[in-house]
Amino acid sequence: MSINVSLLKACCEVPGISGFEQKVRELITKDLKGAVDQLYTDHMGNLIAVKKGKSSEKKVMAAAHMDEIGFMVKAIDDNGFVRIQTIGGFDPKTLTAQRVIVHGKKDVIGVMGSKPIHIMTPEERVKPPQIGDYFVDLGLPKEEVVKYIEIGNPITRLSELIEMGDCVNSKSIDNRVAVFVLLETLKELKGKEIPYDFYGVFTVQEEVGTRGAHVAAHHINPDFSLCIDTTIAFDTPGAKPEEMVTKLGDGVGIKIMDGGTICDYRMISYMKEQATKANIKFQLEILPAGGTDTAGMQRMATNGTIAGAVSIPTRHIHSHIEMANKHDIRANIDLMKVCLENLATYDWSFK
Repeated sequence: MSINVSLLKACCEVPGISGFEQKVRELITKDLKGAVDQLYTDHMGNLIAVKKGKSSEKKVMAAAHMDEIGFMVKAIDDNGFVRIQTIGGFDPKTLTAQRVIVHGKKDVIGVMGSKPIHIMTPEERVKPPQIGDYFVDLGLPKEEVVKYIEIGNPITRLSELIEMGDCVNSKSIDNRVAVFVLLETLKELKGKEIPYDFYGVFTVQEEVGTRGAHVAAHHINPDFSLCIDTTIAFDTPGAKPEEMVTKLGDGVGIKIMDGGTICDYRMISYMKEQATKANIKFQLEILPAGGTDTAGMQRMATNGTIAGAVSIPTRHIHSHIEMANKHDIRANIDLMKVCLENLATYDWSFK
Protein backbone atom coordinates (compact mmCIF):
# COMPACT_ATOMS: atom_id res chain seq x y z
CA MET A 1 0.00 0.00 0.00
CA SER A 2 1.30 3.46 -0.90
CA ILE A 3 1.43 6.53 1.34
CA ASN A 4 -0.28 9.90 1.04
CA VAL A 5 2.72 11.98 0.00
CA SER A 6 0.69 15.21 -0.26
CA LEU A 7 -0.31 14.93 3.42
CA LEU A 8 3.26 14.07 4.42
CA LYS A 9 4.46 17.11 2.47
CA ALA A 10 2.02 19.35 4.34
CA CYS A 11 3.13 17.87 7.68
CA CYS A 12 6.81 18.46 6.97
CA GLU A 13 6.54 21.93 5.49
CA VAL A 14 4.30 23.51 8.14
CA PRO A 15 6.42 25.54 10.59
CA GLY A 16 6.55 24.65 14.28
CA ILE A 17 9.69 24.75 16.40
CA SER A 18 9.57 23.67 20.04
CA GLY A 19 7.12 25.87 21.92
CA PHE A 20 5.53 27.18 18.70
CA GLU A 21 3.63 24.13 17.43
CA GLN A 22 0.26 25.83 16.89
CA LYS A 23 0.20 25.56 13.08
CA VAL A 24 1.04 21.87 13.26
CA ARG A 25 -1.80 21.40 15.75
CA GLU A 26 -4.20 23.15 13.37
CA LEU A 27 -3.22 20.87 10.48
CA ILE A 28 -3.65 17.73 12.59
CA THR A 29 -6.99 18.87 14.01
CA LYS A 30 -8.34 19.49 10.51
CA ASP A 31 -7.07 16.16 9.18
CA LEU A 32 -8.50 14.13 12.08
CA LYS A 33 -11.98 15.67 11.97
CA GLY A 34 -14.51 12.87 12.39
CA ALA A 35 -11.86 10.15 12.68
CA VAL A 36 -11.59 9.88 16.48
CA ASP A 37 -13.94 9.84 19.47
CA GLN A 38 -12.37 12.80 21.25
CA LEU A 39 -9.78 15.45 20.44
CA TYR A 40 -8.47 17.94 22.99
CA THR A 41 -5.42 20.01 23.89
CA ASP A 42 -3.81 20.15 27.31
CA HIS A 43 -2.39 23.30 28.89
CA MET A 44 1.09 22.66 27.55
CA GLY A 45 -0.12 22.25 23.96
CA ASN A 46 -0.11 18.47 23.50
CA LEU A 47 -2.91 17.44 21.13
CA ILE A 48 -4.61 14.25 22.35
CA ALA A 49 -6.74 12.09 20.06
CA VAL A 50 -8.80 9.38 21.76
CA LYS A 51 -10.17 6.25 20.12
CA LYS A 52 -12.33 4.21 22.46
CA GLY A 53 -11.56 0.53 22.76
CA LYS A 54 -13.65 -2.48 23.69
CA SER A 55 -12.52 -2.04 27.30
CA SER A 56 -11.43 0.94 29.39
CA GLU A 57 -9.65 -1.39 31.83
CA LYS A 58 -6.30 -0.44 30.33
CA LYS A 59 -4.99 2.55 28.42
CA VAL A 60 -2.58 2.70 25.51
CA MET A 61 -0.65 5.85 24.65
CA ALA A 62 1.33 6.59 21.50
CA ALA A 63 3.42 9.73 21.12
CA ALA A 64 4.63 11.50 17.99
CA HIS A 65 6.20 14.88 18.62
CA MET A 66 5.03 17.84 16.58
CA ASP A 67 7.99 20.14 17.12
CA GLU A 68 10.98 20.58 14.85
CA ILE A 69 14.43 21.93 15.56
CA GLY A 70 14.97 25.56 14.63
CA PHE A 71 16.07 28.89 15.98
CA MET A 72 14.89 31.96 17.84
CA VAL A 73 15.77 35.60 17.26
CA LYS A 74 18.32 36.51 19.93
CA ALA A 75 19.40 39.94 18.74
CA ILE A 76 19.18 42.32 15.78
CA ASP A 77 22.34 44.29 15.09
CA ASP A 78 22.67 47.83 13.74
CA ASN A 79 22.88 46.55 10.17
CA GLY A 80 19.72 44.42 10.44
CA PHE A 81 21.46 41.06 10.74
CA VAL A 82 19.71 38.60 13.07
CA ARG A 83 21.70 36.65 15.64
CA ILE A 84 20.24 33.28 16.57
CA GLN A 85 19.56 31.01 19.51
CA THR A 86 19.31 27.34 18.57
CA ILE A 87 16.19 25.42 19.59
CA GLY A 88 17.17 21.76 19.59
CA GLY A 89 20.38 20.15 18.39
CA PHE A 90 22.30 21.23 15.29
CA ASP A 91 25.49 20.22 13.57
CA PRO A 92 26.74 23.73 12.66
CA LYS A 93 28.21 22.68 9.31
CA THR A 94 24.71 21.86 8.00
CA LEU A 95 23.70 25.54 8.24
CA THR A 96 26.02 26.88 5.57
CA ALA A 97 24.19 28.67 2.71
CA GLN A 98 20.70 27.57 3.81
CA ARG A 99 17.44 29.53 3.64
CA VAL A 100 15.23 30.09 6.68
CA ILE A 101 11.96 31.83 7.53
CA VAL A 102 11.69 34.28 10.42
CA HIS A 103 8.12 34.23 11.74
CA GLY A 104 7.39 37.73 13.06
CA LYS A 105 4.47 40.05 12.34
CA LYS A 106 4.84 38.57 8.89
CA ASP A 107 7.04 35.78 7.55
CA VAL A 108 10.37 37.04 6.23
CA ILE A 109 12.74 34.80 4.28
CA GLY A 110 16.41 35.00 5.17
CA VAL A 111 19.65 33.17 4.50
CA MET A 112 22.24 31.76 6.86
CA GLY A 113 25.36 33.82 6.38
CA SER A 114 28.91 33.46 7.70
CA LYS A 115 32.39 34.77 6.93
CA PRO A 116 33.33 34.12 3.26
CA ILE A 117 36.01 31.46 2.81
CA HIS A 118 37.97 33.83 0.55
CA ILE A 119 38.91 36.04 3.49
CA MET A 120 39.31 33.37 6.17
CA THR A 121 42.72 32.82 7.69
CA PRO A 122 44.31 29.39 7.16
CA GLU A 123 43.38 28.55 10.77
CA GLU A 124 39.76 29.58 10.23
CA ARG A 125 39.48 27.44 7.11
CA VAL A 126 40.28 24.22 8.94
CA LYS A 127 38.42 25.03 12.17
CA PRO A 128 35.00 23.35 12.46
CA PRO A 129 32.21 25.96 12.19
CA GLN A 130 30.42 27.06 15.35
CA ILE A 131 26.80 28.18 15.76
CA GLY A 132 28.04 31.63 16.73
CA ASP A 133 29.68 32.01 13.30
CA TYR A 134 26.26 32.24 11.66
CA PHE A 135 23.73 35.04 11.31
CA VAL A 136 20.50 35.48 9.36
CA ASP A 137 20.64 37.96 6.49
CA LEU A 138 17.15 39.24 5.61
CA GLY A 139 18.39 41.57 2.88
CA LEU A 140 16.83 44.52 4.74
CA PRO A 141 18.17 47.45 6.76
CA LYS A 142 17.52 47.46 10.49
CA GLU A 143 14.68 50.01 10.25
CA GLU A 144 12.79 47.59 7.99
CA VAL A 145 13.66 44.47 9.96
CA VAL A 146 12.32 45.83 13.26
CA LYS A 147 8.96 46.64 11.67
CA TYR A 148 8.29 42.90 11.44
CA ILE A 149 10.80 41.06 13.62
CA GLU A 150 11.51 41.14 17.34
CA ILE A 151 13.53 39.17 19.86
CA GLY A 152 11.89 35.83 20.62
CA ASN A 153 10.41 35.25 17.16
CA PRO A 154 10.80 31.65 15.93
CA ILE A 155 12.87 30.78 12.88
CA THR A 156 12.32 27.65 10.80
CA ARG A 157 14.27 26.03 8.00
CA LEU A 158 13.02 26.49 4.45
CA SER A 159 12.98 23.22 2.55
CA GLU A 160 10.33 21.74 0.25
CA LEU A 161 9.48 18.05 0.47
CA ILE A 162 10.41 16.25 -2.75
CA GLU A 163 10.31 12.62 -3.83
CA MET A 164 13.59 10.95 -4.76
CA GLY A 165 12.98 7.45 -6.06
CA ASP A 166 11.53 5.44 -3.19
CA CYS A 167 12.43 8.21 -0.73
CA VAL A 168 11.12 11.54 0.46
CA ASN A 169 13.47 14.40 1.28
CA SER A 170 12.69 17.47 3.37
CA LYS A 171 13.39 19.40 6.54
CA SER A 172 11.46 18.16 9.56
CA ILE A 173 11.15 14.52 8.52
CA ASP A 174 12.13 14.38 12.19
CA ASN A 175 9.47 14.16 13.38
CA ARG A 176 6.64 15.07 11.07
CA VAL A 177 6.91 11.68 9.41
CA ALA A 178 5.89 10.23 12.79
CA VAL A 179 3.03 12.73 13.01
CA PHE A 180 1.99 11.42 9.60
CA VAL A 181 2.28 7.79 10.78
CA LEU A 182 0.08 8.47 13.81
CA LEU A 183 -2.47 10.38 11.70
CA GLU A 184 -2.75 7.56 9.18
CA THR A 185 -2.90 4.93 11.93
CA LEU A 186 -5.80 6.70 13.63
CA LYS A 187 -7.70 7.17 10.38
CA GLU A 188 -7.15 3.59 9.21
CA LEU A 189 -8.41 2.29 12.55
CA LYS A 190 -11.70 4.18 12.17
CA GLY A 191 -14.55 1.66 12.32
CA LYS A 192 -12.25 -1.09 13.57
CA GLU A 193 -12.33 -2.56 17.08
CA ILE A 194 -9.32 -2.28 19.34
CA PRO A 195 -9.15 -3.91 22.79
CA TYR A 196 -8.26 -0.87 24.92
CA ASP A 197 -8.76 2.89 24.90
CA PHE A 198 -6.08 4.45 22.72
CA TYR A 199 -4.62 7.91 23.26
CA GLY A 200 -2.71 9.15 20.22
CA VAL A 201 -0.73 12.13 21.48
CA PHE A 202 0.95 14.70 19.27
CA THR A 203 3.46 16.05 21.75
CA VAL A 204 5.26 19.36 22.10
CA GLN A 205 8.84 20.28 22.97
CA GLU A 206 10.44 16.88 22.45
CA GLU A 207 13.52 18.38 20.84
CA VAL A 208 14.34 20.33 24.01
CA GLY A 209 13.85 17.50 26.51
CA THR A 210 10.74 15.34 25.84
CA ARG A 211 8.76 17.85 27.90
CA GLY A 212 5.31 17.35 26.39
CA ALA A 213 5.44 13.57 26.71
CA HIS A 214 6.16 13.86 30.42
CA VAL A 215 3.05 15.98 30.97
CA ALA A 216 0.79 13.85 28.75
CA ALA A 217 1.87 10.54 30.28
CA HIS A 218 1.40 11.91 33.78
CA HIS A 219 -2.14 12.99 32.83
CA ILE A 220 -3.18 9.90 30.84
CA ASN A 221 -1.38 7.33 33.03
CA PRO A 222 -1.17 4.63 30.34
CA ASP A 223 -0.47 0.94 30.87
CA PHE A 224 1.19 0.57 27.47
CA SER A 225 3.18 3.20 25.59
CA LEU A 226 4.45 3.34 22.03
CA CYS A 227 6.67 6.08 20.71
CA ILE A 228 6.86 6.93 17.01
CA ASP A 229 10.00 8.79 15.99
CA THR A 230 12.82 8.88 13.51
CA THR A 231 16.16 7.19 14.07
CA ILE A 232 19.60 7.30 12.51
CA ALA A 233 20.15 5.57 9.18
CA PHE A 234 23.92 5.75 8.81
CA ASP A 235 23.98 3.50 5.75
CA THR A 236 26.11 5.91 3.74
CA PRO A 237 29.71 5.69 2.46
CA GLY A 238 32.26 5.15 5.21
CA ALA A 239 29.84 3.65 7.72
CA LYS A 240 30.89 0.49 9.49
CA PRO A 241 28.18 -2.18 9.85
CA GLU A 242 28.02 -1.70 13.63
CA GLU A 243 27.57 2.07 13.21
CA MET A 244 24.58 2.01 10.88
CA VAL A 245 21.82 1.73 13.55
CA THR A 246 19.28 1.22 10.72
CA LYS A 247 19.20 1.18 6.92
CA LEU A 248 16.78 2.84 4.54
CA GLY A 249 14.50 0.29 2.90
CA ASP A 250 14.99 -2.42 5.53
CA GLY A 251 11.62 -1.76 7.16
CA VAL A 252 10.23 -0.35 10.38
CA GLY A 253 12.70 -0.04 13.22
CA ILE A 254 11.76 -1.84 16.42
CA LYS A 255 13.62 0.00 19.14
CA ILE A 256 15.58 -2.01 21.67
CA MET A 257 17.19 0.96 23.39
CA ASP A 258 18.37 4.53 22.96
CA GLY A 259 20.16 7.02 25.17
CA GLY A 260 17.10 7.51 27.38
CA THR A 261 15.28 4.19 27.35
CA ILE A 262 15.71 0.46 27.51
CA CYS A 263 12.48 -0.75 25.96
CA ASP A 264 10.47 -3.42 27.75
CA TYR A 265 11.59 -6.83 26.50
CA ARG A 266 7.97 -7.96 26.41
CA MET A 267 7.03 -5.13 24.05
CA ILE A 268 10.00 -5.87 21.82
CA SER A 269 9.00 -9.53 21.62
CA TYR A 270 5.38 -8.57 20.96
CA MET A 271 6.30 -6.19 18.15
CA LYS A 272 8.57 -8.75 16.52
CA GLU A 273 5.83 -11.37 16.74
CA GLN A 274 3.20 -9.06 15.24
CA ALA A 275 5.49 -7.93 12.44
CA THR A 276 6.35 -11.52 11.57
CA LYS A 277 2.72 -12.65 11.57
CA ALA A 278 1.65 -9.72 9.38
CA ASN A 279 4.66 -10.07 7.05
CA ILE A 280 5.85 -6.56 7.88
CA LYS A 281 9.51 -5.93 7.15
CA PHE A 282 11.37 -4.83 10.28
CA GLN A 283 14.85 -4.22 11.66
CA LEU A 284 16.07 -3.98 15.24
CA GLU A 285 17.37 -0.64 16.46
CA ILE A 286 19.97 0.15 19.09
CA LEU A 287 20.67 3.91 19.20
CA PRO A 288 23.66 4.56 21.47
CA ALA A 289 22.92 8.25 22.11
CA GLY A 290 19.91 10.53 21.89
CA GLY A 291 16.46 10.00 23.28
CA THR A 292 12.78 10.06 22.37
CA ASP A 293 9.38 10.47 23.99
CA THR A 294 9.64 6.79 24.92
CA ALA A 295 11.53 7.79 28.06
CA GLY A 296 8.95 10.34 29.15
CA MET A 297 6.08 7.89 28.80
CA GLN A 298 7.92 4.99 30.38
CA ARG A 299 8.78 6.96 33.51
CA MET A 300 5.93 9.40 34.09
CA ALA A 301 2.93 7.07 34.30
CA THR A 302 2.11 6.30 37.95
CA ASN A 303 3.23 2.68 37.72
CA GLY A 304 5.44 3.08 34.69
CA THR A 305 4.41 1.67 31.33
CA ILE A 306 5.19 -1.34 29.21
CA ALA A 307 7.13 0.80 26.75
CA GLY A 308 8.26 0.32 23.20
CA ALA A 309 8.86 2.33 20.07
CA VAL A 310 8.65 2.12 16.30
CA SER A 311 11.25 4.08 14.37
CA ILE A 312 11.48 5.50 10.87
CA PRO A 313 15.06 5.17 9.56
CA THR A 314 16.25 8.61 8.44
CA ARG A 315 19.41 9.79 6.70
CA HIS A 316 20.95 13.26 7.17
CA ILE A 317 18.96 13.78 10.36
CA HIS A 318 18.74 17.26 11.93
CA SER A 319 19.43 18.99 8.64
CA HIS A 320 17.53 20.62 5.76
CA ILE A 321 17.72 17.40 3.70
CA GLU A 322 16.43 14.59 5.90
CA MET A 323 15.53 11.48 3.94
CA ALA A 324 13.21 8.53 4.62
CA ASN A 325 12.00 5.59 2.55
CA LYS A 326 8.30 5.42 1.67
CA HIS A 327 8.17 1.64 2.20
CA ASP A 328 9.63 2.04 5.69
CA ILE A 329 7.02 4.70 6.47
CA ARG A 330 4.23 2.40 5.32
CA ALA A 331 5.67 -0.43 7.43
CA ASN A 332 5.50 1.82 10.52
CA ILE A 333 1.78 2.45 9.95
CA ASP A 334 1.11 -1.24 9.41
CA LEU A 335 2.97 -2.30 12.55
CA MET A 336 1.26 0.33 14.68
CA LYS A 337 -2.13 -0.91 13.53
CA VAL A 338 -1.58 -4.60 14.21
CA CYS A 339 0.06 -3.87 17.56
CA LEU A 340 -2.92 -1.80 18.69
CA GLU A 341 -5.44 -4.34 17.42
CA ASN A 342 -3.91 -7.37 19.13
CA LEU A 343 -2.64 -6.13 22.51
CA ALA A 344 -5.11 -8.27 24.45
CA THR A 345 -3.91 -11.48 22.82
CA TYR A 346 -0.44 -11.40 24.37
CA ASP A 347 0.76 -12.67 27.73
CA TRP A 348 2.19 -9.54 29.39
CA SER A 349 3.30 -11.23 32.59
CA PHE A 350 6.98 -11.19 33.56
CA LYS A 351 8.59 -14.45 32.54
